[in-house]
Amino acid sequence: MRKFFKSFIYGIQGISYALGTQLNFKVHFIAAILVLVLGFFLNIDSREWLWIVLAISLVLFSELLNTALEVLVDLVSPDYHIKAKIVKDVAAGAVLVTALFAIITGLIIFIPRIF
Repeated sequence: MRKFFKSFIYGIQGISYALGTQLNFKVHFIAAILVLVLGFFLNIDSREWLWIVLAISLVLFSELLNTALEVLVDLVSPDYHIKAKIVKDVAAGAVLVTALFAIITGLIIFIPRIF
């Protein structure tokens, strides 16, 4: 049981690291909070909440993985290397894909309620 609770602590430390060091994670985290507030304000239904929570989770998840990969690549390849750049670019591409999914999801759900 002790290991189970430690895993939560490690996870919180990872999220704290990302919030403290990664501007893009901070931006996405704040955007997520604003979207959640907007969802409550516009009284979206449970099906829409599922899509919003999925989109937010995917973006934050991909940002965390991107951060982990960047730190790992910097550790094993402190000097410039084309393959290190490719790893970082592909990870950033994954974040872009999930962010676009989140934007499209938000537009589909919120635009009809706002206009």
